[in-house]
Amino acid sequence: MGNCLKSPTSDDISLLHESQSDRASYGDGTDPDQEPPPPYEEQIHMPVYHPTPSQARLATQLTEEEQVRIAQRIGLIQHLPKGVYDPGRDGSEKKIRECVICMMDFVYGDPIRFLPCMHIYHMDCIDDWLMRSFTCPSCMEPVDAALLSSYETN
Repeated sequence: MGNCLKSPTSDDISLLHESQSDRASYGDGTDPDQEPPPPYEEQIHMPVYHPTPSQARLATQLTEEEQVRIAQRIGLIQHLPKGVYDPGRDGSEKKIRECVICMMDFVYGDPIRFLPCMHIYHMDCIDDWLMRSFTCPSCMEPVDAALLSSYETN
């Protein structure tokens, strides 16, 4: 049987061996060698993109060709229809009730996105999915081919 707790590190063990007097003197300002903790620094969130499904890189590490492909993909995703989840009054059992990506039930008012194959997902879930793989997670239908063919017929 496994243990879900992390294994003890050297920091954890040093805390166990620390004497009561050391802990009592910590923070009372009597130790001139002890520095105050560093000020809180907000982390700048750098977007991570997936030039291929198995790779993840920061935006600053992408080649120009990869940046163009990702921009095109974002443009295609933005052209997919979106809406708001409304289960309706009939409560039909055929109505899709769960996003298969996050496996959470749809709630009235959730922003959703429709794929050309008519599957629906939470907008955040499917947008992230489509940045990695341009296929429907349910039926594996290529989304870009359906989108491009719909543009050609219009």
